[in-house]
Amino acid sequence: MISARTRTALTCFGLCLISACVTSTVDEMVYNEPTEGIGDDSVVILGRRHASDYETEPDFVSCVGDYISSGDNSITVIDELTFLNAVYPWFEPRTAPLHPADIERLLKQKPVAAKMADLKVEYMIWLDGSTERTGGSGSMACSLGGCFGFGTWSHDANYEATIWDFTDKAAVGHVNTSATGQSYMPAVIVPIPIIAPVQGTACDGIGQQLLEFLSSEH
Repeated sequence: MISARTRTALTCFGLCLISACVTSTVDEMVYNEPTEGIGDDSVVILGRRHASDYETEPDFVSCVGDYISSGDNSITVIDELTFLNAVYPWFEPRTAPLHPADIERLLKQKPVAAKMADLKVEYMIWLDGSTERTGGSGSMACSLGGCFGFGTWSHDANYEATIWDFTDKAAVGHVNTSATGQSYMPAVIVPIPIIAPVQGTACDGIGQQLLEFLSSEH
């Protein structure tokens, strides 16, 4: 026989499965349309880390890279760590270029120019942003018999991607994405977190826009 308390908790759990969702917004990309596809050249995706207490999450950078490389056009995406090691120390937080105008200065460094040529870098995509927890509510009580209660919290994701063309030495694309989701932790003896895929939704949104750009042929 299921007690009234357990039945109520199970009902809440069922509602959570339905309502743990994410809402997202992706701005339409603003860019100079490529005249041809990327072909045999490659793209590198980097997260902004220009402050000691701030960085775009590496797992988000990897997610966007995986999204693009899994597209139908088999675009070559250079792994972030591989690229940073190849051009060390030119893309460390204190030395990384912040503006498109820095591309010309950067390529005057012969080791950097040679490595870019070896890697066939056509586009560099900078990702800037983060996913943050934005409060919570609810309570949970645990004893030898298990845990009972209910908790909820939100996550907000905001990211921006800027595309640099190393041939034209200019910024050629820009897109923003944001996502908000509510996560839940119902507990009927055992706490079960139901996590809203906020960061993953933002990754898909920005990844699709970037893939469309890199796959363009006009």
